[in-house]
Amino acid sequence: MKITLNNNIEVIETSEDRLTINQLLQIKKYSFKNLVVKINGELVKRDSYDQAKFKEGDKVDVIHMISGG
Repeated sequence: MKITLNNNIEVIETSEDRLTINQLLQIKKYSFKNLVVKINGELVKRDSYDQAKFKEGDKVDVIHMISGG
């Protein structure tokens, strides 16, 4: 599956035609606590990561939020 992930073309090896955000986070080994995720520009709420799916050609943004002072 070829997607645009954080403005980079990524090929994800899978037999699925759609993946959930949680599956992507596991595949990419993203373990940050404070993430903002968008699929094709639409915000995905954290409690929807198991249901929100993307497909070939979609644009996915996974942004790690950092706070501090």
